Amino acid sequence: MKKLLFVFNPHAGKAQIKNKLLQIVDIMVKADYEVTIYPTQEKEDALNIVKNRAKKYDLIVCSGGDGTLDEAVSGMMLSEKKVPLGYIPAGSTNDFANSLKIPKDMIKAAKIAVAGRKFACDVGRFNEKSFIYVAAFGIFTEVSYKTSQEWKNILGHAAYILEGVKSLQDITAYHMRVEYDNTVIEDEFIYGMITNSNSVGGFKNMTGKNVLLDDGKFEVTLIRKPKNIVELNEILASLTKLIDNTDLIYSFKSDQIAFLSEEEVSWTLDGEFGGSLQEVNIRNLQQSLEIMVKNK
Repeated sequence: MKKLLFVFNPHAGKAQIKNKLLQIVDIMVKADYEVTIYPTQEKEDALNIVKNRAKKYDLIVCSGGDGTLDEAVSGMMLSEKKVPLGYIPAGSTNDFANSLKIPKDMIKAAKIAVAGRKFACDVGRFNEKSFIYVAAFGIFTEVSYKTSQEWKNILGHAAYILEGVKSLQDITAYHMRVEYDNTVIEDEFIYGMITNSNSVGGFKNMTGKNVLLDDGKFEVTLIRKPKNIVELNEILASLTKLIDNTDLIYSFKSDQIAFLSEEEVSWTLDGEFGGSLQEVNIRNLQQSLEIMVKNK
């Protein structure tokens, strides 16, 4: 009999999985899996469980928000044996699930997790850590890990927007040297994101057009420090309309990017705090993880 490990965050979203747990496990059993259930107990629990136990199973399914998915992916990348990963989204934004077209309905997502097709997607390597859809720094990144879980549950996307607006009044810029594809940029940046996703923070198409999750390339967006209110409005207009028509925003694709800064810069990886660093090397590990998606 095939073996399945089901790792879930019981507090993700509005703890809605509690009402769906029996149905989800029943779907797994009906798909001929012997199921082991593990509710996470603390931060990095999913990472350690997947890292240490993946080799004993045929399929790992995780459920939670983007943070739980990030931990499961990170654990899989550290595991002796990589097995396919199913995902049942249960958070407030679920950016990567949107990109994979995994439905918000937990029962439908559970069916895809056990009976869908395998999709080999890219994974990001951030120094020695892994991320699945975004590494970012600057003005909007503090939003996701400074906004309390309670606020996320009550307000959803609005919580992110509210915190972002508060941050606009005090813009911090970082002097950075960015190296990619034999190109060097040196500038003052208020924001940067390296993505493998169609949406970030719940906002679709922020990462550009023609985004593929298995092409070995990241979409990179870097926003320069505005010198005055006119330039700030130009940046906001460009972001709001999702049109790259300003010299204040760098946009490009690359499989490897290095960042060097004069001071420590706080980064977020998939919406969770990723550390404060002066040197960062980011690489795209093309098609290095199999995730279950809808059958064609």
